[in-house]
Amino acid sequence: MPVLVADTTVVSAVLSALALAAPGAPPPPPGPTAVPAPAPVRHVSVVSEDPVDYTPHVLDGIVNAIAIVGRTVVVGGEFSAVKEARPQDAPALERANLFAFDLYTGKILPSFAPEVRGVVYALAAGADGTVYVGGDFATIGRAPARGLARLRVADGAPVPGFEPRIAGGGVQTLAVQGGKVYAGGDFRRVGNAWRTGLARLDAATGAVDPSFAIEVAGPRPGAGLKVYSLAVTPTRLAVDGNFTTLDGQSRPQLGLIDIGGAKARVLPWRTEAYAPACAKSFPAYVRGLAFSPAGDYFVVVTTGGNGGAAKLCDSAARFETGAKGERIKPTWVNHTGGDSLYSVAVTGAAVYVGGHQRWLDNPRGHDSAGPGAVKRTGIGAIDPRTGKALPWNPTRTRGIGVKAFLAHPGGLLVGSDTTRLGREYHARVGMFPLG
Repeated sequence: MPVLVADTTVVSAVLSALALAAPGAPPPPPGPTAVPAPAPVRHVSVVSEDPVDYTPHVLDGIVNAIAIVGRTVVVGGEFSAVKEARPQDAPALERANLFAFDLYTGKILPSFAPEVRGVVYALAAGADGTVYVGGDFATIGRAPARGLARLRVADGAPVPGFEPRIAGGGVQTLAVQGGKVYAGGDFRRVGNAWRTGLARLDAATGAVDPSFAIEVAGPRPGAGLKVYSLAVTPTRLAVDGNFTTLDGQSRPQLGLIDIGGAKARVLPWRTEAYAPACAKSFPAYVRGLAFSPAGDYFVVVTTGGNGGAAKLCDSAARFETGAKGERIKPTWVNHTGGDSLYSVAVTGAAVYVGGHQRWLDNPRGHDSAGPGAVKRTGIGAIDPRTGKALPWNPTRTRGIGVKAFLAHPGGLLVGSDTTRLGREYHARVGMFPLG
């Protein structure tokens, strides 16, 4: 059995993970859901290529986001029906873009069935058995909830008193740290405060934080301003999206913000790696973003169309958090050779990347397998030190691509738009265990 080391010490979560990893072990007893799943999580081995058999199936659409609250997995996206994997003739259940299941049994929670009238793009675990839901919607059930809501996992009801009042667009990405919720997207206002695409909110009330007013500006021509992804540590916030400046400072599509002081400030960390243009159909091409468990580096994945080895189109790239300067270069880059990557998870043992890629290690590919390319259909893992593809190769039906990863002490959850994962039927949701 592999040893798991979580950077956040939550004893009940670690014990649950060990029970999950032991073959034939019964699921752990129900525990409190007051504490969100520990993040970040460090694995000392790569997950299995064989997914667990009990995750439920999403029968249509796409999964965009996954969160864990206690022992409950919350799944969001754009879909209308789900069913349990066991028994095989389990009935289809109506679910409007959001549902939840038990991490250890796969049983769908009957009491969590909020009707989200619009697409869910982001989820984040909250305190006291709650989950934050971000996306492009105006109501949840009959309750107003424009762009962002906080729901109780026990019954799917909105938490009283949380009223962020997002306006002018939706929420694409969420991160929670230190009693604050960071939201990114294409919105323009939170309550009465102007916040263009990026805001920090009080986790209990949703009120905008006046000490965080970083201005995101300068969208690249051809698309509107938008923050695509956020990743957070106790002192650093990484931001990527369609912008060229943060607080008036040049930051082409990517920047770091110091959130450890009394007032947030843009760090002297700048790269030109994402300044060049990729294909005209992708004016902005950064997508997924994730810190390492220790927060000392982070990895960015992109779309963009084939741009050749000199550009970071259709690639994964590692950057060092502590670097300083105007022309910071990536530690390594791994190119797909012409296929998009949308999601990334970093566990210490591996950098997992997902999209609709056919290859990794393919800098000379042009929608083809160039010299040295390795086949990694739809999902793959990269060595965090060398930047080269690891042997792990479960495969996934490509489709649009993986839109959601979530590493936890017992393995790796995956959300996408297709039905084959690890050479088995797993409709749009699956989990690779440690073992």
